[in-house]
Amino acid sequence: MSRVAASDLGRAAYCPRQLYYARQSDDREPPDEVRARRELAFRYPELREASDDRLAERPLAVSAAEYRDNLDALAAGPLWDRLVEPAARDATLTGQDCRGVAHKLLAEDGSDPPIPVLVSGGVPPPAGVWEPQSVRAVALAKALAWEREREIPRALVEYPAVGVVRPVRLTTRKKARYRELLRTVRSLDGPPPRIDDDAKCEACEYRGDCGVRTRSLRSLLGL
Repeated sequence: MSRVAASDLGRAAYCPRQLYYARQSDDREPPDEVRARRELAFRYPELREASDDRLAERPLAVSAAEYRDNLDALAAGPLWDRLVEPAARDATLTGQDCRGVAHKLLAEDGSDPPIPVLVSGGVPPPAGVWEPQSVRAVALAKALAWEREREIPRALVEYPAVGVVRPVRLTTRKKARYRELLRTVRSLDGPPPRIDDDAKCEACEYRGDCGVRTRSLRSLLGL
């Protein structure tokens, strides 16, 4: 059975119908703003020392003061050195069922196994990570586990526009959701039913193709 793209799992978690229309599109590249925000993840030491004026020139999602505080908190944690000097960048991981790109791959550190990192161009929810990113992170961890023939119990989702990193642990529930979405993606053979979620539909770039009518101007960041 063919391997599924981790990004397809993320779209299916957001909305299976969005995945259907994304597959019909030739444009699979992220927007320029997303790429610019992801690049911040590789500039933390420089950004930590930057003035407010210099930080104002960057595509941050919070104030300069809050951003600097977040990076200081990150620097005080155990993953800082590995985050600023990852073992690999844009590492393609191929597992038994899924393939995807880890924007960072953190090296093994003593008893701590390597960690795949998904770098997001959005902002995090108040706690945890958005479900589309969670399932992509699980897919990357499982692919890395397949390649290395060892357990990878967690992945990370990094939000460089905020200076925050959130863990995603491979719990029984998260692995079950991953398997469910694998089945959804593999069985997709036509436009699925529309969902009833104004916030998701308003934020979706395919809402014109889908024909959904939204009743709200809310948006859900983080994809």
